[in-house]
Amino acid sequence: MFKVAVGHSNDPDSDSAIEEVLEQCQTSLAGEIPTAGILFAAIDFEHSLLLQEINRAFPEIELIGCTTDAEVSSVLEFEQDSLTLMLFCSDEVEIRAGVGRGLSKDAVAATFQAVTQAQAKSKLKSHKLCLATPESLTMDGVSTVDGLKQALGENFPILGGLAGDQMRINQTYQFFSTEVLSDSVPILLFSGELLFSHGFANGWHPISRKAVVTKIEKNILYEIDNKPALDFYDDYLSGLLPSAEYPLAVSDSQANNVYMAAVHVYNRKTKIINCFARIPEKSTVQIAQANREDILAAAKSSITKALETYPGNQPQAALFFSCVARRQLLGTKTKEEYQLAKTILKQDFPCCGFYTYGEISPLEIGTPSRLQNQTFVTLLLGVE
Repeated sequence: MFKVAVGHSNDPDSDSAIEEVLEQCQTSLAGEIPTAGILFAAIDFEHSLLLQEINRAFPEIELIGCTTDAEVSSVLEFEQDSLTLMLFCSDEVEIRAGVGRGLSKDAVAATFQAVTQAQAKSKLKSHKLCLATPESLTMDGVSTVDGLKQALGENFPILGGLAGDQMRINQTYQFFSTEVLSDSVPILLFSGELLFSHGFANGWHPISRKAVVTKIEKNILYEIDNKPALDFYDDYLSGLLPSAEYPLAVSDSQANNVYMAAVHVYNRKTKIINCFARIPEKSTVQIAQANREDILAAAKSSITKALETYPGNQPQAALFFSCVARRQLLGTKTKEEYQLAKTILKQDFPCCGFYTYGEISPLEIGTPSRLQNQTFVTLLLGVE
C-alpha cells in the first residue's frame, strides 16, 4: 500500500489555511495515518503555527519542507502566497526525516548530520531516494548537494529544491517536525519497495561559443578564457546585462549533458559576475537564451521523460521543482507548466511542488545529482 494525499489553500490567514489543508488531506486519507509529509509554504505565513497544527493532527509524522517562491498542486494548480502539504502512507515504503544545522559553518558536517539522523531511525537498509529542501541564501547550494553525495554515495539519487522567499533575498526558512529553521538542510530518506523516475529540462539553448571558466571563487566568477567574465557577455550581448534570462550552460562530462547556472549580479567596474551557484573551475560554459515557448516545451519534456522511464505500471504521486527564473520569464503563462503536467500524466493522482532558488536532480539515470538553475524537475513515485 502506498497512499498519498495533498491539501492546498490560498487563504492568507494561517489558522484557516492549515485547517483547510488538513481537512482536504484527511478526507483523501479516509482514516489512514500518514508516516511522512512535506510542506511548501509562502514566506508570510505563521510557520510555527502550521507545523504545530500538522503535528497535532499527526503526532508521529516525519515532516520536512521549506518556504517558497510559489506553489503548485493537484488541488489548486499554480498559486502564489499559498501553502500545500503532501502526506505519505505506506506499509511498503519507509520514510524517515533528518536535518542538518549550521549549514554555512560546515556543509559536510551538516549534511552528514541530516543523513545519519534519518538512517538511524530506519529499520530498512534498502535506501532508494533522498528528498531535500535546503537553505539557499546562507550557503552555496552546490556544497550542500556535494555534502549529501558524500554521505549517501556519489550516484545516490537526490532530488528537491532550495528554499525561497519570493525574491526578497532576505531570509528563507526550512521545516523539520515542529521546528522553523534557517541555515539548515532537511531531508526525507525513502527506503523499501519504492519505485520512482525523474525528468529534467530547462529550454535554454546556447548562443555563444564554448569557453572555459578560468577563475572562480565560490559563486563569484572572475574570468572566462583568462579574460574578465563580463567581457565574455559583452562580446555576445552588446551591453545587455547578465541576468536570469541569459544563464551559463555548463557542460557535465559525467552525464554527457548540460545544466544551467543563473547569473544575477555583475560589477561593470571590476567585470566580475555573481552566480546563484558555484561553477566548477575549468568547466566549459556557453551563454544561453530561451523564450516562453522554449521554457514550456522543456516542462513538457521533463514530465514526458519521467513518465516514459517510470519502472512500474502507473505512478501514484508526483512532485515538481521549478525555478523562480522560469516563473519570472513566463509571467502570466506560469500556470501552463502545471497544466502541461495534468495533460501529459492524464491520471488523477496527487501532485505537489514549488518554485525554487535552485533545483536538485541527476542529469541522467545513474549519474550524480547536480544543483541546477532555470530547470523544471519532475519526480514520479509509486510502488507498482
